[in-house]
Amino acid sequence: MDVLTTRFGTLSVPPQDELYFDQGLIGLEDCRRWVLLTDSENPALGWLQSIERGHIALGIVSPRRFVSDYQLRVDRSDLRTLELATERDAEVAVIASRQPSGLTLNLRAPLVINVENRRGCQVVTKDAYPVQFPLSVANVALRRTA
Repeated sequence: MDVLTTRFGTLSVPPQDELYFDQGLIGLEDCRRWVLLTDSENPALGWLQSIERGHIALGIVSPRRFVSDYQLRVDRSDLRTLELATERDAEVAVIASRQPSGLTLNLRAPLVINVENRRGCQVVTKDAYPVQFPLSVANVALRRTA
């Protein structure tokens, strides 16, 4: 299937690459079909591109890359739609947003994805993580590349 996007142009998305979110995402409940794209310039960043709305693409990252002690605590019933064999089969990502003050991560409502069956859901953690965790140079472990 071809998807016309505003950020990436026309994408050819094979059915096996599609991610399905039964409930959509918070504020985007009608967007249930997505594709995950890598960022060629930043290996820490991925893009969750809506298949139904080509103008919606969300930057996502692994929360532990920036918050080493991040732990996901949710009710098991919140993950029921993923049909996980074990909780270790789940991949966790958080949405990155650009704010006037800089980049932030939504640690309060992460995305949980069962990579095997290509199903995902957004959950709200039991912990009081912030919706807008500010990223600063101090939060990011930098390494020398040259």
